[in-house]
Amino acid sequence: QEQLVESGGGLVQAGGSLRLSCAASRRVFSISAMGWYRQAPGKQHKLVAALATGGSTNYADSVKGRFTISRDNAKNTVYLQMNSLKPEDTAVYYCNAFSGRWNYWGQGTQVTVSS
Repeated sequence: QEQLVESGGGLVQAGGSLRLSCAASRRVFSISAMGWYRQAPGKQHKLVAALATGGSTNYADSVKGRFTISRDNAKNTVYLQMNSLKPEDTAVYYCNAFSGRWNYWGQGTQVTVSS
């Protein structure tokens, strides 16, 4: 079972920024589409941002223009830069690595945005 190691969550005031990181093994990272999902209390698990191996990106409408997903192939790490954070961004954020052969998840990291 692959382990995705997330970091970077925390408490921030509205308007602030955070950067989430997710590290994977090279075996997984090199051929996986990487993504970030989030789940707020009482709400469904939703895609926030995704980055395909070819470099194309996809964002939820609610975060377009504020969040940026990127990957560092040398470090086998995907990032989610979150700017202009809003209280409604409060959720547990999960990293995902997907290919035709697997679908791995991180343990989740809490992001709390205070108003």
